[in-house]
Amino acid sequence: MARAFSPPPVTIFEALSLLSADILRPMMGLLSMAKPLPTRKADMIAAIESHLAGDRLRKLWEALDEMQRLAVSEALHTSLGVFDRHRFKAKYNGLPVGFDTAAKRTTASPLHFFLYSPQRYEAQPTIIPEELAQRLRPFVPPPPEAEVAAHDDLSEAVELPASRYVRPGEKQTFNRVILTRRDMERVAQHDLIVVLRLIDGGRVAVSASTRRPSTAASRRIAEVLSGGDFFDPTARKAPKWVQEIGPIRAFAWPCLLQGARLAELRGSKLALTKAGRAALSAPAADTLRRIWKSWLGSTLLDEFSRVEAIKGQSRGKGRRSMTAASGRRPIIADALAQCPVGRWVRFDDFSQFMEAASFDFDVTRDPWNLYLLGPEHGSLGYDGGHEWSILQGRYLLCLLFEYAATLGLIDVAYTDPREARPDFAHMWGADGLEYLSRYDGLHYFRLNPLGAYCLGLAEVYEPSAPAARAELTIYPGLWLQATGTLSADERMMLEIYANSEADGVWRLDGDKALSAIESGHDPDAFRKFLAARDDQPLPEIVDGFLRNAARSARALTLQGTALLIECADADIAARLAADTGTAGLCVRAGERRLVVRTASEKAFRKAARALGYGMPPA
Repeated sequence: MARAFSPPPVTIFEALSLLSADILRPMMGLLSMAKPLPTRKADMIAAIESHLAGDRLRKLWEALDEMQRLAVSEALHTSLGVFDRHRFKAKYNGLPVGFDTAAKRTTASPLHFFLYSPQRYEAQPTIIPEELAQRLRPFVPPPPEAEVAAHDDLSEAVELPASRYVRPGEKQTFNRVILTRRDMERVAQHDLIVVLRLIDGGRVAVSASTRRPSTAASRRIAEVLSGGDFFDPTARKAPKWVQEIGPIRAFAWPCLLQGARLAELRGSKLALTKAGRAALSAPAADTLRRIWKSWLGSTLLDEFSRVEAIKGQSRGKGRRSMTAASGRRPIIADALAQCPVGRWVRFDDFSQFMEAASFDFDVTRDPWNLYLLGPEHGSLGYDGGHEWSILQGRYLLCLLFEYAATLGLIDVAYTDPREARPDFAHMWGADGLEYLSRYDGLHYFRLNPLGAYCLGLAEVYEPSAPAARAELTIYPGLWLQATGTLSADERMMLEIYANSEADGVWRLDGDKALSAIESGHDPDAFRKFLAARDDQPLPEIVDGFLRNAARSARALTLQGTALLIECADADIAARLAADTGTAGLCVRAGERRLVVRTASEKAFRKAARALGYGMPPA
């Protein structure tokens, strides 16, 4: 639904000639001219044309109010020279007086001397004639750049409409709904490793045709995710016709790992690729950045298909008219990179910023092919059905909530999606829907240091340090005691390295420390975390514990995968281990067993056949 177009060039005279006398007449009343005023159309055009030059033009400009001047400036300094009402409204939260009037204007505004319709009978003026533009450029300043509104602090609740329908004369009331906040920077690094291990264990089944995880696989993944998925899939039992939120992070992980070629389908389940196995011992932040970059160009999945309430996407004209998701994602990534790191952004403000700053993208080339409930009355082609918030807005919600947040680029604050965003209530077929997408409850997000690293805003990943809310007393016996209430970030940091033994009491755990450092967590960051919360120097035994954990976690290096082959008897094993063709490809592992690197399997089979031995496929 591209709104911008390149208008045909017109002169001032041609632009005025397209206007009727009924429109020119009220414009004449705004000019400083002696009475009587001209009444013939040709005379009116000549009089107006004479005022669109020199000091008279400057006076007309000075008669504009602030919003009208911004409208002229926006049209004058855009590459196409067109006034885009949608973009202007998104940027300035309104339209200038005199712009949104109908074609048959009975009142005039000074703005009408600057903006004209490129064709006769068009209701909205959108262009500035080029010769007029040349006269305006010396003194009309460029408009301000669009910026993302951001906040340092996050409120604990949002105000949501109490009803999607309000009768004429009634005032809308609002309900105060508590936000759920999830800081994802460290969570994603934990989740990456546990999901990779789950796949390595052969426990993640996906569809052979769609590559989407099965219900059972999503359930298994949700069980190992830090803090569980965004919503509890067992929280509400309902009939089939009632919308179920379902998995979000648990759905995204298998798709993301396949998109980055860290996992692939073997049989009915996912298995790690060579790169996936290497990721188990690589810094998690680097792997997450690789996954994000791969996802930007992936063709595995169109995220908009996850907005199941909008039908018609999967077949026929609807499918053919959908744009490529790989063309949308980089645009959104560029817009996301404009967000300030470490500050909360309201989703509606970000969506509005994208419109205002020309981060345009389309979901479909023909919204008439998409629909709610039924393809005729429910088509999105009708007015209000293909607005930015319905199509682009829902795609944005999905990409941010299900993929960017899952990978830890952004922290999120959200509510249940039910009745959280009733902007679709006016559409035919919406009565039976509690929400248009499972992502409708996303209200705020915050770009974190991991997101800055993945988006290329930072060359090196420097983890954020949780703000100190509680004090810690650190004892030589690896015990930690918290005084005060731990923040969610502080609790998450402690859970990475320690076990909770009692209320406010923790004990460092060797297995957890090894697992954390294997997953890419920096023990020095944890050491600084402890030091910032205890006035006393770190006990030597605790410092030694962290140094030993760092050394032990890197004691073994994963060099690749191998096959364990059992021979029919010890003589065959001995011959294969000694023959010049196979000796360099295998290692004895007992009397009858050999170990062959996966990468050498093909060469080993060929050499073994030369000796007269065959091996069935795995």
